[in-house]
Amino acid sequence: MEKRDGLQDIFGEVISMYTRAQAIADGVLIDVTAEANDAGFKVPVALTATVWAEVVAWSAEDSARQIHQDEHGRLNDLLWAAVNLARYHKGNRMPFQHHRVPRGGNFVHRTPITLLMAIGPGDNAEPVVTFMFPGDD
Repeated sequence: MEKRDGLQDIFGEVISMYTRAQAIADGVLIDVTAEANDAGFKVPVALTATVWAEVVAWSAEDSARQIHQDEHGRLNDLLWAAVNLARYHKGNRMPFQHHRVPRGGNFVHRTPITLLMAIGPGDNAEPVVTFMFPGDD
């Protein structure tokens, strides 16, 4: 007789599963663990592709049109702000406002954007951090 865990008794057999590793391989999540470790995170960290596009992405054309920045600096700004939030906030879903210069147009000043830092189980139930927009899951 096959042994089943309690969740399978409640919910039944898994029909389909999309893992964090698959999401990273597909580009749905962007793995920034190495950079996050430098900022003080001790667990794997990823951003949704939409957060990357809105908060981190920056090209030479953006610098020529708007203000000189680069993706490394923009990512570093986000991670430093978030690691400080994580030190003082309790809970596994932390909404916060991050200030960044939006891409496009002629913006040169930072404007706020609301993000969510979610701490949850990874593919093997290990703690991981994911940055997303509040309406994402």
